[in-house]
Amino acid sequence: MANLKEIRNRIASVSSTMQITSAMKMVSAAKLKKAQDAITAMRPYSDKLTELIQNLSGSLGGDRPNPFTQVRPVKKVLLVAVSSNRGLCGGFNSNIIKAVNQYVISNRSFDVNLLTLGKKGNDILSKKHKIAINNNDIYNDLTFANSSEIAQSFMDAFANKEYDKVIVIYNSFKNAATQLVLKETILPIEAESAENNTGAGDYLFEPSKEGIISELLPKSIKMQLYKALRDSFASEHGARMTAMHKATDNATELRDQLKLTYNKARQASITNEILEIVGGAEALNN
Repeated sequence: MANLKEIRNRIASVSSTMQITSAMKMVSAAKLKKAQDAITAMRPYSDKLTELIQNLSGSLGGDRPNPFTQVRPVKKVLLVAVSSNRGLCGGFNSNIIKAVNQYVISNRSFDVNLLTLGKKGNDILSKKHKIAINNNDIYNDLTFANSSEIAQSFMDAFANKEYDKVIVIYNSFKNAATQLVLKETILPIEAESAENNTGAGDYLFEPSKEGIISELLPKSIKMQLYKALRDSFASEHGARMTAMHKATDNATELRDQLKLTYNKARQASITNEILEIVGGAEALNN
């Protein structure tokens, strides 16, 4: 009977876990819908703005270069690692950590500093790498204004030649079950060459091309970081929903196996009791 009691306790424990994972799955599914709508609506604007900036920067020429388009010999790199503040989302955070480690190992000739956005990434990466800036509060209120403050900090550092390149690594949202780890260069802005820049004649500039580019370049950089954060935010909920769905399925399967084991053990126990009663009755008769 002690064995039966142990199995009953395990069934109750697994059932409780299943209820928790099922609730977390539903919460993530609700948050995913809102996050997915936000990134889907933002991508066309962000992509078109980046394309426009690259086009105009390529046609500007080298007479009056913008500080954010200056290409320098790479000696110091700032790597922006976008993770999450919470776990239980499958390989979401571990994929970012793996990508960062691979980049650092592959570029040992550079001095690589990290800007971590998210507690989980910072907790692991800070043990092996140099963390220049850490911001775990960005997800408490994920707005363009808050992300712009972070972008402005490394934009100023790049303009002051503290870094020669700024790269962001994040999970791009494809669907609830698939997240792609992307590595994008934010600074310097890669301008199209004069030969490939065929759209320069399609624009009329007022007051001047230089003034418009100087105004749009900072907005484009800030928008790139905000898009990466929104992409990562949607990917996190998709990864957590998928992970909790698998956890719920596994808990259901384990519970069913435990119930089957319990029923077999209970049946065997009842059979033994019947045999003992029959044996005692036979002994009395004899």
